[in-house]
Amino acid sequence: MSEPVLRLENVARRYGDLVVVEEINFSLRPGETAALLGPSGSGKSSLLHIAGLLEAASAGEVHIMGRATSPLNDAERTRIRRATLGFVYQFHHLLPEFSALGNVALPQLIAGVKKKEAEAEAVRLLKLMGLGERVHHQPGQLSGGEQQRTAIARALANKPKIMLADEPTGNLDPKTSDVVFDALLNLVRGEGLAALTATHDQRLANRMDRVYVIRDQRLVELKKEPA
Repeated sequence: MSEPVLRLENVARRYGDLVVVEEINFSLRPGETAALLGPSGSGKSSLLHIAGLLEAASAGEVHIMGRATSPLNDAERTRIRRATLGFVYQFHHLLPEFSALGNVALPQLIAGVKKKEAEAEAVRLLKLMGLGERVHHQPGQLSGGEQQRTAIARALANKPKIMLADEPTGNLDPKTSDVVFDALLNLVRGEGLAALTATHDQRLANRMDRVYVIRDQRLVELKKEPA
């Protein structure tokens, strides 16, 4: 069995006397998908931010690709984020002045990839997301679901090993949510990524390999409900 690409060991997050999460132990291997359920304010976003090195844990350790990250300086943590992690949020945050192609190519250009190669990879990802006919459209010309699928393609542009998604369909109607979630799962599994997705939707969560909930500040694995 392959080694975990993401491992949280006895992780806690506190703000003074307020305990957000504690004693979190969790791991993900390549190709695995996990859902994180819980209402707003339960700590889902904080846990994702800790896993994504956007927020420091108050205690415990986050291991990325087998490497402990707490001893690292800010520059090293930033390098790991850029090289290893892909982020998808509830709101797409696409740049309105760029086309779908330009939005997906941009992270690669920033990373030093040549324009021709970056655009070829952007087209490949957008086609995988079912947007082959929309590559030259600007965000304002795309539907909400198409914008979110473009954001997912952008998150994978630099070939991360881990995707972290925070309510990626939370701003969409149920039918569009299904389309976006199908595209996300197909792309994640096709590319062999590990993915942790926070959602409030039990139905969508059930389609992932494992389902967790934050309960009383701790992470509890749930038995998946029948499809």
